[in-house]
Amino acid sequence: MGTPVLDIIEHIRQRHDPQSYQGLVWEGSFADYLELVRENPLVARNAFQRLYDVIISFGTRKYTEYKKEITHYHFFDDPIGDGRDAIFGLDVPLMKFVQVLKAASLGYGPERRVILLHGPVGSSKSTIARLLKKGLEHYSRTSDGALYTFSWVGEGLGTLGIPAEMAEAAHGATDPMPCPMHEEPLHLIPEEHRAVFVEQLNTLLPDERRLRVEGDLCPSCRHIYNQLMLRYDGDWTKVIEHVRVRRLLISERDRVGIGTFQPKDEKNQDSTELTGDINYRKIAIYGSDSDPRAFNFDGEFNVANRGLIEFIEVLKLDVAFLYDLLGASQEHKIKPKKFAQTDIDEVIIAHTNEPEYRRLQNNEFMEALRDRTVKIDIPYITKLDEEIKVYERDFNNRRVRGKHMAPHTIEMAAMWAVLTRLEEPKKVNLTRLQKLKLYNGKTLPGFTEDNVKELRKEAEREGMEGISPRYIQDKISNCLVADIEETCVNPFMVLKELESGLRHHSLLNDPEQKERFRELLAVVREEYEDIVKNEVQRAISGDEDALQRLCANYIDNVKAYTQREKVRNKYTGEYEEPDERLMRSIEEKIDIPESRKDDFRREIMNYIGALAVDGKKFRYDTNSRLHKALELKLFEDQKDSIKLTSLVSSVLDKEAQEKIDVVKTRLIREHGYCEVCATDVLNFVASIFARGDVKDGRG
Repeated sequence: MGTPVLDIIEHIRQRHDPQSYQGLVWEGSFADYLELVRENPLVARNAFQRLYDVIISFGTRKYTEYKKEITHYHFFDDPIGDGRDAIFGLDVPLMKFVQVLKAASLGYGPERRVILLHGPVGSSKSTIARLLKKGLEHYSRTSDGALYTFSWVGEGLGTLGIPAEMAEAAHGATDPMPCPMHEEPLHLIPEEHRAVFVEQLNTLLPDERRLRVEGDLCPSCRHIYNQLMLRYDGDWTKVIEHVRVRRLLISERDRVGIGTFQPKDEKNQDSTELTGDINYRKIAIYGSDSDPRAFNFDGEFNVANRGLIEFIEVLKLDVAFLYDLLGASQEHKIKPKKFAQTDIDEVIIAHTNEPEYRRLQNNEFMEALRDRTVKIDIPYITKLDEEIKVYERDFNNRRVRGKHMAPHTIEMAAMWAVLTRLEEPKKVNLTRLQKLKLYNGKTLPGFTEDNVKELRKEAEREGMEGISPRYIQDKISNCLVADIEETCVNPFMVLKELESGLRHHSLLNDPEQKERFRELLAVVREEYEDIVKNEVQRAISGDEDALQRLCANYIDNVKAYTQREKVRNKYTGEYEEPDERLMRSIEEKIDIPESRKDDFRREIMNYIGALAVDGKKFRYDTNSRLHKALELKLFEDQKDSIKLTSLVSSVLDKEAQEKIDVVKTRLIREHGYCEVCATDVLNFVASIFARGDVKDGRG
């Protein structure tokens, strides 16, 4: 019998929370809303304060890198979307971004600027914007992130201020009347009284959380408000009886609190898409194009009020649009054609690619734009481990079906991508690959944290050019679907695909640059050779009992050497001098010079002593350096008996085959290979051995 089909109705009934839904559709009087504000003044936050709180609400983690404290914001791990849009390796630019938001939330100036995310194609600019929009939507549905707007209710609202002869047509046409700008209900309090009320609220909040409720009612609400004040002879208390406050849920899909604007064909786009336009059909109802009720508040600036507007590829916009943009950011007002200006409260996020920004730098308009923007560089990732995470998110066992990804496939593709983004080191004794390893946290002789910091500093534009992650993702995808017969995708397949794609890469026009990138592919292939030689060596020397015996022998000799004693020969029972030849044969594998051997041996004995104090026992794998040295020594001792080179011939005796199978099993069990790629990598390394291309067993 198959699995019974889920009773979806019962499933939803058990998990659905009607009470939670009721909280999302809350409605009340203006007096009810004032009570809510008194209980929690933060419901009246402005857009910058709210967006900053969205990010902070998910918590932070601090760590130190190159002696600098870095804050990682968990929000950018995309906890809302289960990590689908997680951003890796950009903690420093994101720190700058959050600092700008914080300054804006405090009213220090950036709130009157366009926040411009600038960087090469595929550097996560649009992903950041998408996360912010998703975060606002989610936060507005939580109790901490609740915000409110209002509608006008009551008899005869549709006929307010309309000539008698047109009243019949307008009667009931707009009742109730929601605020078209979804604005803050506190705008209903006259400005002179509002300031006193807000100040009282601020006494309940710490200084860094002070409210700033700025701006006036939108033209439509202002018209109704003024007409009602006339009706009631200035009795404000009667006016607000016509107000119904409700919960506001931000939604990009429903165009509430989130706007998105992108360049289109100039012939099919005008500024009304940003600012709204007169509805000529409503003029027949209201009798005049100056009546704000005859206006469509459907421009992207209008719908984004209380939240965020994203400008995609902002520098491709016509200048007319850009002036609207700059005015909106500087003054927090929009000025439609032939219509009253409207106050807005929203975060303006724009992004542009590096080539576009460079091309327009000499444009006169750029000066005005630069003056009114806060530019935040979003570069490519330059840390290998972080770049790997980008591809592992898409190409993992859960998502890749029917194919196995050989170990190091993603790593090698990521390594090449990062290498293309790094500037050539100015230090003559440092290669680009070594620089990559330093950035990735590896220690190299003669290089300190200060040196790495210096390398970062001297390469200010590092990460602003190079290969996009999208190119890598596309080529890995090609390899996964290219040959149905192949059950395993290995690094050589991907590197070959990456190289062939360079010929037709749409963004690479410089032949010299293409050639440089090809040369870096050769560097990656060479590094891969070293990695797999090491792995095969470790698999050959992976006999735990043999490693433990070799380790015990070494430690016995080192102990005798450091204490100036003799070692008992277990075969003869005689006491002999420590075996210097054995000790040096192990130490040389990890480049311990003759002059440093005494220091290393004392270091090992001190380490063993410290473990003993804590009640711990020393094993062959307790010290990573010694572990590596033992593996390489054992490999050297065993490689001839394994006869790996015989793999390149088709003849293998039974004993040799058994030993090869043991090595293959270790590769599968300990290093993540499958039967296919384990065989391939053994054959590959065997061919290297056959060429005599092994560097003293060290790889």
